[in-house]
Amino acid sequence: MELAAGGFSGEQFREACAELQQPALAEADWQLLVETLGISIYRLLDQKTGLYEYKVFGVLEDCSPTLLADVYMDLDYRKQWDQYVKELYEQECNGQTVVYWEVKYPFPMSNRDYVYLRQRRDLDVEGRKIHVVLAQSTSVPQLVERSGVIRVKQYKQSLAIESDGKKGSKVFMYYFDNPGGQIPSWLINWAAKNGVPNFLKDIARACQNYRKKT
Repeated sequence: MELAAGGFSGEQFREACAELQQPALAEADWQLLVETLGISIYRLLDQKTGLYEYKVFGVLEDCSPTLLADVYMDLDYRKQWDQYVKELYEQECNGQTVVYWEVKYPFPMSNRDYVYLRQRRDLDVEGRKIHVVLAQSTSVPQLVERSGVIRVKQYKQSLAIESDGKKGSKVFMYYFDNPGGQIPSWLINWAAKNGVPNFLKDIARACQNYRKKT
């Protein structure tokens, strides 16, 4: 789906909300990859790239929806808790706010960087308060590709969060990332399989420390 003028469409936000209520796994061959710590991760093979799209469902206990959304949006704080961030900031380009993000890759691989649009909406869906964040790669002339860093041109993420009815958050996340370069697809898929659960653990820990800060 193409980006709507000025960002994302209302339909894209509604689709993310709907997955919290009823996961959309039946229309395509989504396969359960792993279940860990109350989190279920499904994957679907993208035939064009040989890489997988991911859908994540689960609960992060003792991390409220508003806190989780705030931590996710706080780029300055992410530099403190995400060890893979080399550079991360927002910049106004052509009347839109875009995010620039450089990610550290282990030697001998080149670092990757991303330029993407990101929007958050806090929605009321039949009395349910749902925080939704959408992100998708874009291209702007102000942020040119850098020597020695590979630009990721296919990146898409959706995040929907609501209360689990207790102190935690019920979460849905969609993720697709094509890092490009000469990395074998099996290695990219292996890294994603391990990286997604680790990211969720890291952000849950970051929520605890964020609460101590404020």
